[in-house]
Amino acid sequence: MSKAATQTSAPIAAAFTRARAEGRAALVPYVMAGYPDEATSEALVVALGEAGADVIELGVAFSDPLADGATIQHASQRALENGMTLGKALRLAARVHARVATPLVLMGYYNPLYAYGLERFCEEAARAGIAGLIVPDLPPEESEPLRTAATARGIELIFLVTPTSPDTRIAQVAATAGKTGGGFVYCVSLSGVTGARDDLPAELPAFLARVRAATSLPLAVGFGVSQPEHVTKIGQVADGAVVASALLNAVDAAPPEERVAAGIAYFRALQTGARRG
Repeated sequence: MSKAATQTSAPIAAAFTRARAEGRAALVPYVMAGYPDEATSEALVVALGEAGADVIELGVAFSDPLADGATIQHASQRALENGMTLGKALRLAARVHARVATPLVLMGYYNPLYAYGLERFCEEAARAGIAGLIVPDLPPEESEPLRTAATARGIELIFLVTPTSPDTRIAQVAATAGKTGGGFVYCVSLSGVTGARDDLPAELPAFLARVRAATSLPLAVGFGVSQPEHVTKIGQVADGAVVASALLNAVDAAPPEERVAAGIAYFRALQTGARRG
């Protein structure tokens, strides 16, 4: 999405609405800031925006990424070794935001945000054009300080639900997400960590039906999404698909000078599965 595209006060919701109107599932690719190096990650985020990504997750490296599998753990460690920090990730986001209008969602763990200072972090995130935050180790009942700081600056806090979440927990997450506008509900497709997989769980439609009963926010499915066929299946029961590890694997497998092109080629293949009907 070019920078000339119209921006709204709720860019994440607008992105999902636009995808729905175009008869397709929204695609949300993930890039680790600083992996395989800072310049490549920045170029990849810009290229994904220009290629039609609806929302882009920008990962913030952390030494103990408990929700992530081997691929993102490796990317996080490499980014840290490259000197990536939360502050540098925000500056990278600002440079990207100046070039493309695709909504940026920062995904990172709570400890670096807390150490940075929640008010300071949210102020700088807003200036950098961050539209949403995903903090996988922050439960909704402990989210009020960050939620207050974020929503005061128009940043939406996005929460995760899993197949093992009871209906009462899903309702709690949905209610808390609704207080911030919510962006979307991140539906973890399986019990486990991130990582590309061959098949989506057979129980996914039933799980998503439970989540849909609790909220009208868009539902995006992540963890294990790696093929156009996965995107097609997700588009039948949800609003969007998040792809992370498989995209990073495609980038990692390419020679250094071809990494951005390899990532975009992989993303375009996923786009072929996004159209409904």
